[in-house]
Amino acid sequence: MLDNYNKISSSKKINYGGRIWISDRANVLFDFHKIIDGKKEEAAKGTADFIGTTRQGIGPCYSDKAARINLRMGDLLYFEETVPKKLKSLVEAAKRSFGEFEYDLEAEITRYRNYASLLKPMIIDTVVYVNKAIKAGKKVLIESANATMLDIDFGTYPFVTSSSPSIGGAFTGLGIPPQVLNQNIAIVKAYTTRVGEGPFLTEDKGPDGVRLRERGGEFGTTTGRPRRCGWLDIVQLRYCQMINGWTDIAITKLDILSGFNEIKVCLAYKDRNGKELESYPAQIQTLEGATVLWKTVPGWATDISQVRKFEDLPKEAQDYCLLIEQFLDIPVKWIGVGAESDAIIYRG
Repeated sequence: MLDNYNKISSSKKINYGGRIWISDRANVLFDFHKIIDGKKEEAAKGTADFIGTTRQGIGPCYSDKAARINLRMGDLLYFEETVPKKLKSLVEAAKRSFGEFEYDLEAEITRYRNYASLLKPMIIDTVVYVNKAIKAGKKVLIESANATMLDIDFGTYPFVTSSSPSIGGAFTGLGIPPQVLNQNIAIVKAYTTRVGEGPFLTEDKGPDGVRLRERGGEFGTTTGRPRRCGWLDIVQLRYCQMINGWTDIAITKLDILSGFNEIKVCLAYKDRNGKELESYPAQIQTLEGATVLWKTVPGWATDISQVRKFEDLPKEAQDYCLLIEQFLDIPVKWIGVGAESDAIIYRG
């Protein structure tokens, strides 16, 4: 990201000051974090410890954050007295833990000296900035990356990310109090996908799963890896609703299901003894031994990408959305029916 910013800023002289702000508390992810990530994944190949990460250094960066040794964006404001010494210490610690690796420390310091000069006008105390905006009555939109099932605490641990992409991340990430949140929208695909390793009970490994992947363009944004695809999982959604307390649902990619004669929906899990599980379990062993209770609903053949009113959808598509609404007991307000920005049905 910083490399791209450097190219754009130097070539087009774009000034992002006043338009984009960066938290002075945000941790910096360096190239050596990516190297460590790759080394750990390679060492874990073929073992139960293999996670299937993007190898972008996220886990090692969070590890340094938790160890209270990492650099933060605010350190760039005091570059010469902070960054060279601290970055050298970080790299030396990484080499002691993970073995030798090629890394031009001086070149990295020079790069970040340039980044610091470019980014200084954008680095601010965003806790104060956001809370002032809220107090002034301004609208604040918070977008979470990843998904609740990749949450470090509540996801399919250890096959998760290192952050909190559930509702708690909004408060710990931004430094805002919970009571200021007045709407909490669930972004839910009309089917289920997953990248990387880990249990996926509704995965379809046959032609239907391939069809969902190809039609939905389900390939990792960062790595290009094909996503694992399967049918909608109500158990997961109920669990995520319990954690996040959604007020509304936005269903995306409903158009991808067009053309399926039948569509499967997971209503419940049963453990290895045939007993229905109360919710999504924390233990991988329980998940690996579980089976799915399916509901099969009729599909629709009509192309719905041009539909803009709910009542104009095929009845089967309407029923599918209402089924989700019924099981989660919260309204489906938005339905995505295509890739275009206006391909949305709003139910009001």
